[in-house]
Amino acid sequence: MFWNVLSASGTSSGAGTGGNPWSTWIMVGILVIILVVFMVYNRRSQKKRQEETMNTLNAIKPGNKVKTIGGICGVVVEVCDDNTFVLETGTEKSGKSYMKFDKQAVYQTDAVVPTSTPAQPVKAEEPKTEEPKAEEPVVAEEPKTEEQPAEVTEETPVKKTTRKKKAE
Repeated sequence: MFWNVLSASGTSSGAGTGGNPWSTWIMVGILVIILVVFMVYNRRSQKKRQEETMNTLNAIKPGNKVKTIGGICGVVVEVCDDNTFVLETGTEKSGKSYMKFDKQAVYQTDAVVPTSTPAQPVKAEEPKTEEPKAEEPVVAEEPKTEEQPAEVTEETPVKKTTRKKKAE
């Protein structure tokens, strides 16, 4: 049916329908371009999904809960070098059993893929502000308390003054 629409637009038979034969080729070209774009997009998303699956399978370690494609649920006891793992099923009461599976048999898991960039620890420090130099000697002359370190640095008076302001 769609081809009939394309072929009808390219014919010049009939009064009032002065179609251009190039319009058919343009429409076919546009459809081919749309099809190619769709295939490329589909391929990229499939590669991304496959990479995520492989990362998840490689993240499986002892202690992870796993469900296989056969419906067997259990806890991973050992991960072998030959792309297999040993699964523990059952309970103490009913008896435990151990089975060896290929990693490709995993349907679901609670394994978490580690992030590629190491997380930077977030320091909750107060922003350093420069105070007038006239205030620094007054703060430095106060007697030491248990909270103060043995060394007096430039940052210590600033922190000390902010602590006292919060306490009051």
